[in-house]
Amino acid sequence: MKILEVNNLSLSFENKKDKVQVVKNVSFSLEQAKTLGIVGESGSGKSLTVLSILKLLPKSAIIESGKIIYGLEDNEIELLKLNDKELQKIRGEKISMIFQEPMTSLNPSLKCGFQVLEVLRNHKKLSIKEAKRKVLELFKEVKLPNPSRIYHSYPHEISGGQKQRVMIAMAIALNPSVLIADEPTTALDVTVQKTILELLKEIQRKYGMSIIFISHDLGVIANISDDIAVMYKGELVEYGTAKQILLYPKHSYTKGLLSCRPDLNTSLKRLPTLSDFLENNVSKKEIINKQKKEQNAFELLSIDCLNKSFYSNFNFFGKAKQKQDAVSNINFKVFRGETLGLVGESGCGKTTLGRMIVQLIEKTSGAIVYKGKVLNNLTKKELKQFRKDVQIIFQDPYSSLNPKLTVGKAILEVLRAHQMYDSKEEQKQKVFEMLKKVKLDEASYYKYPHEFSGGQRQRIVIARALVLNPEFIICDESVSALDVSVQAEVLNLLNDLKDEFELTYIFISHDLSVVKYMSDRIMVMKDGKLVEINKADEIYKSPASEYTKSLIDAIPLIHKD
Repeated sequence: MKILEVNNLSLSFENKKDKVQVVKNVSFSLEQAKTLGIVGESGSGKSLTVLSILKLLPKSAIIESGKIIYGLEDNEIELLKLNDKELQKIRGEKISMIFQEPMTSLNPSLKCGFQVLEVLRNHKKLSIKEAKRKVLELFKEVKLPNPSRIYHSYPHEISGGQKQRVMIAMAIALNPSVLIADEPTTALDVTVQKTILELLKEIQRKYGMSIIFISHDLGVIANISDDIAVMYKGELVEYGTAKQILLYPKHSYTKGLLSCRPDLNTSLKRLPTLSDFLENNVSKKEIINKQKKEQNAFELLSIDCLNKSFYSNFNFFGKAKQKQDAVSNINFKVFRGETLGLVGESGCGKTTLGRMIVQLIEKTSGAIVYKGKVLNNLTKKELKQFRKDVQIIFQDPYSSLNPKLTVGKAILEVLRAHQMYDSKEEQKQKVFEMLKKVKLDEASYYKYPHEFSGGQRQRIVIARALVLNPEFIICDESVSALDVSVQAEVLNLLNDLKDEFELTYIFISHDLSVVKYMSDRIMVMKDGKLVEINKADEIYKSPASEYTKSLIDAIPLIHKD
């Protein structure tokens, strides 16, 4: 039985100059106690479509046509005809929403418990004592550890997964019949993602709730949905049961989404991309087994007994009361020409380790040896050469680019800092050359970071790292925030550049499927410690630790049986 129906919804953005249609005649329905997965890339119109249901659209958005009907046959409500006051009774009580980014959805200046308590007090006549008891019950229901501590914590004091659970508690506080989850697991580790998906299924079973689940990853959608709607450029290109879409995809876009995620059971030379499928250009010659590199005898980097501790809560005499060990007694080597994957959950010390290697933060103890030289013993001249030879690609390209500088100037700055090339014209030509290498045109030189998509910004920071002709690059979660389709393009690019420039990589990620595809060897970290290190295929086939097994088990798979 249908509880929500969207019929021929069209949506545009209008400004003084023009009008752009962003959603075109989209129709779907949500069955009672079932889950509808909506999948598509960023910009496909997924979020705008569901925001229309509760009329939470930006002011510049105009609903041109369509009907959105909520309720069962005997009590149907046409949502688009309701005024703001009438909609207030629907929002939260009947239809609730979990937004994509919990950190920006939660008020940073209010404690978590109070934010959920506010929802209850605004909609129900409860005393503060009753509302607090209900909030603590909700926190237990969403499996938050130590609900009382979380109740009194500010959002920045809890982890990403815990923030998402607070958002879920807030969304189910009024027991709605429809829950809209907009990319609720995108920025989370695979293990946390798995627990969030299981939690949503459990809540659905308990309350008979209907769920609309939005994601760019068909692997995630496959694990939670009864029906799937595929969106591309504002249109619904495919719609049916999960089995139909996953086993018998008809549209080339759906086939591309299914294929561009790295497969754990095969090692491909190149990942298929969406453009390959849309242009009917899937070459069997390119998609062949990838041979992992044999270990080179030359030891490029050696890490010996490396430790990093952070101190806080200093007393009057300047002595720290609290100590947090971020990296504990780590030992490993990296050989020239290989890709060493570094995998683990958020907070395990991956990024701290990477930043110590490139000398962005100081170690507490231990030794970092590069090409036979201990970094602490380098002269100023040698350290400058090291900073040129060893580069890092950061997780968030937007925050690592200066929004006030054009892309060309941002890359030129690097060349000028290292006094490379004799003239400004030579430097400019080198920047053009690197932009071309990462498949961006010369016009990109004059544009600002905000004028690019997430995948294009990632290409820009790759170009900035490569412009110095380095030999060693640390990729710190450099594809984590990208759509799976864009991710495939960037991974192919990194592999192409590695072969062309004979690079060595440390590839950091929390996603073991991506790390396995990229790496010759994999190192697993947990709580600042090295859990195991082995060849990529061996780690996946025969993990030595229960922790590594849990990372493998948490990877969302598309079961085609």
